[in-house]
Amino acid sequence: MYQVAKHFAKKIADGRQQRSIDFFKLFTELDCPFVAIENPIGIMSNHYRKPDQIIQPYQFGDPVKKSTCLWLKGLPKLEPTNNVENDVVYYIDKKGGKQSDWNARQIVVNGKKCGYNTAEFKKHRSKTFDGIANAMAVQWSAYACL
Repeated sequence: MYQVAKHFAKKIADGRQQRSIDFFKLFTELDCPFVAIENPIGIMSNHYRKPDQIIQPYQFGDPVKKSTCLWLKGLPKLEPTNNVENDVVYYIDKKGGKQSDWNARQIVVNGKKCGYNTAEFKKHRSKTFDGIANAMAVQWSAYACL
């Protein structure tokens, strides 16, 4: 579905995918009571296990659709804090499909259009939204400090 998928074969061939899998798995083996791993939907469901929870930024006050997986150890699932799903902005892509503007091939950062493969786009795309980060801090710190 996304343009990134066309690069999977190259990432497999040059070892980047395996290095990423190995890095992810380091966190699954941590010897501590509370672990939360956040990652987009991808291959880890096949290489590790299904996530404990899949959340959306719009469940936590940010009007954006971006599926985010959480693998949890010793922590409860996050409870939505401010569902603004009806405020998510969509556009119709060239094939007539409805897409969240977060998945657009071009974004604007500081007034400048950034193409899909630019460093600015990748940085913007990997962002953890404030609403999710706040929910993690409030809910999990209260839980872990009991």
